[in-house]
Amino acid sequence: MTHKSLLKSLLNVSGMTLISRVVGFLRDMLTAQYFGAGFATDAFNVAFKLPNLLRRIFAEGAFSQAFVPVLAEYKTIRSHQDTREFVSYVMGLLAFVLIIITLIGIVFASIVILITAPGFTDDIQKFNLTIELLRVTFPYILFISLASMIGGILNTWGIFSIPSFTPTILNLSFITFIIFFRNHFHPSILTLAWATFCGGGLQLAFQIPFLKKIDMLVFPKLDFKNKAVWRVIKLMGPAIFAVSIAQISMVINTIYASFLPSGSISWMYYADRLMEFPTGVLGVALGTILLPSLSKHASSGNVEDFSQTMDWGVRLCLLLALPATFGIALIARPLTMTLFMHGKFNLLDVDMTERALIAYAIGLLGLILVKVFGPGFYARQDIKTPVKVAIFVLICTQVMNLAFIGPLKHAGLALSIALGACINASVLCYLLIKRGIYIPNQGFKDFLFRLLIAIAIMIIVTILSLKFLPFNFSGPTYIRFCFLTVLVIIAVSSYFISLFALGFRIKDFSRLKH
Repeated sequence: MTHKSLLKSLLNVSGMTLISRVVGFLRDMLTAQYFGAGFATDAFNVAFKLPNLLRRIFAEGAFSQAFVPVLAEYKTIRSHQDTREFVSYVMGLLAFVLIIITLIGIVFASIVILITAPGFTDDIQKFNLTIELLRVTFPYILFISLASMIGGILNTWGIFSIPSFTPTILNLSFITFIIFFRNHFHPSILTLAWATFCGGGLQLAFQIPFLKKIDMLVFPKLDFKNKAVWRVIKLMGPAIFAVSIAQISMVINTIYASFLPSGSISWMYYADRLMEFPTGVLGVALGTILLPSLSKHASSGNVEDFSQTMDWGVRLCLLLALPATFGIALIARPLTMTLFMHGKFNLLDVDMTERALIAYAIGLLGLILVKVFGPGFYARQDIKTPVKVAIFVLICTQVMNLAFIGPLKHAGLALSIALGACINASVLCYLLIKRGIYIPNQGFKDFLFRLLIAIAIMIIVTILSLKFLPFNFSGPTYIRFCFLTVLVIIAVSSYFISLFALGFRIKDFSRLKH
């Protein structure tokens, strides 16, 4: 895949992800309006986070990193029938493991909550509500993990738009349940749990016809002796460990947050949701299209194209993620007020969410660069290196948690995650360059220098706009949206106009060499 086709695929995936994130913001606005940031939303966020974390471990994380490179190899050098058989046996194993995990999660929900949110035991009502919510949401891991596997298959066949659009269905499920069914559940927060359950099932069903279209719709088979399955398992073992470390860090943060004032988990959740916009539109999209392409270069032994593709991804990350880091930090308050300050979401919630958002923003570039550097190892079926790096990052993150939680409370937990992401990206980059896997192309320093000038101009323009233009983000909702739109347009325009003046052109990112 040339860089021109990669750019086209990235725009396609980013466009679909953008739709999902916009619909997701509407979902979060409705959640904030009708449920606020109290103990009930804390309970749901914990209940939803656990199956979501497992989904990242078994599906989008470890499973994809082990499955997609081997699938790409099968597609490249084996017959179509062999590939179908491989998919059938892997799908059977995944479904078997997920069903067991789902049943365990439902039966032992109280123990799971006791371990992951021990602070909730001080409030028995909150503790019991979280258990009830977890039992409804836990099957989500089964639905979404199988949907993610189908997405990995479609991506390997060059079909990126369908898997990228699929998350929109979950957001639409939330919106539908909140608008039409919130008064039919008691307590009303159960609305969100059942929206999760139904949304997961619909995401899986949505992709099945497209799997059939490429003749990859197979009946799951279970064979523990199958060599191809064991090959994926062997790759998946360290991959699970690597991804689990990152998720363990998040679980530990939830444990810390469960002892903080009520609302802390929700403030971090809303801030994290805002961060998911750029990480999804760029980071996840880049990881999605890069892994199959890098896997193909690795299986064919094309070292130069492998490095060129990585360099393309790194430059694109810097071009878009670095200004977004400063931009989000600068407009954190207007952004939070515009999107969430409705109904039960008050000014205190705005202040607390803003602090978490600024802290998270520090790690935005690191979070997105990991989506480029990670596939650099996974495509070569080297998962042990990211594992070692992840262990180091986990230790660093927990040390920072202890240092920051006292003075900064929930914002300190967010800051430790952000700095951990930066450390992760830096170490992975260093190892890739040291081993000669990634060699930055000529002109990289000049590229970075011009980029920083454009970002400096954007920062100055944004600060002056906030200071001298008559923005008011405490008025009616439509006025806030108008002001926020104007502010974003000013910031984005100043950045891209500066880039153009400094010699940047879109065609530079569709060339094979820069």
